Amino acid sequence: MSDRSFDSKRFRIIPNCAITHENHKSFGTNNSPVFSLPRIPLVEDLTKGPIPPGTNLLVEFDPASQWFNASLTIAAGWLRSGGGVSYVTHSQPPDDVRSQLHSLGVAVENLEQKDRLWITDLYSASIGRKSTEKFAPESLKVADMSLWIARDAMADAPAPEFLVLSDNGSILDRFNDEKNWVELYLTRPIPMGRSRQLTQIMGFLSNVHSSWAYKQLEAAVDGIIDFKLDEASDPVENLIRIRSLRKTGFDGRWHKLNIAQNLEVTLAK
Repeated sequence: MSDRSFDSKRFRIIPNCAITHENHKSFGTNNSPVFSLPRIPLVEDLTKGPIPPGTNLLVEFDPASQWFNASLTIAAGWLRSGGGVSYVTHSQPPDDVRSQLHSLGVAVENLEQKDRLWITDLYSASIGRKSTEKFAPESLKVADMSLWIARDAMADAPAPEFLVLSDNGSILDRFNDEKNWVELYLTRPIPMGRSRQLTQIMGFLSNVHSSWAYKQLEAAVDGIIDFKLDEASDPVENLIRIRSLRKTGFDGRWHKLNIAQNLEVTLAK
């Protein structure tokens, strides 16, 4: 990933201390408009202040929850507000991601051409196929992934206008020892988010890894979000909560989610 999607001749990114995830604004200053970052849909509906760039958020989700649809809702909202998104898909084909983003009102082809939407394909490697995508590793082995991330992502310039969404990092457990893939996240994606001022939201299945793995990841990130399906209620309810967050206050209660016909996920009123 790089920050080339925003032409430096057209946009001046305001200093990191002043950047917040507020509604997108551009206003002229000597023909150099300032770009103020969008809000994070769903997440910042539950916070008491903006989440700054460089924040790493861990999502732990039930497999029957609405996390996948929510992740694409978040991506679509950020893109529609003028930001850039890198969507890392482990669990579904890239064209399925494109189709759902299109149904959420995103001009997918146009944004990919402008380098404002990056779809990174880990799905193909997970099923033993060679990807035809521009952004894709050939292997999900930790040694290969570590080199790929270091070469293609970590050295790039800061890009606070980008939101990185990873749908299901638990897939790496199929191809690696648990300690190895946890160490990969601790030494590659998480530090990269901070150094490059990216906002990252990384999803993992709940209750399938060891307590050690979850505690290592939870200690390394800036916040934890849970998605679950409450089957004890009648009818069943899809829920979200922010379990912890270091950089701003938040509402830590469980909140019911609504799912629209186009699979957009919103908080129930």
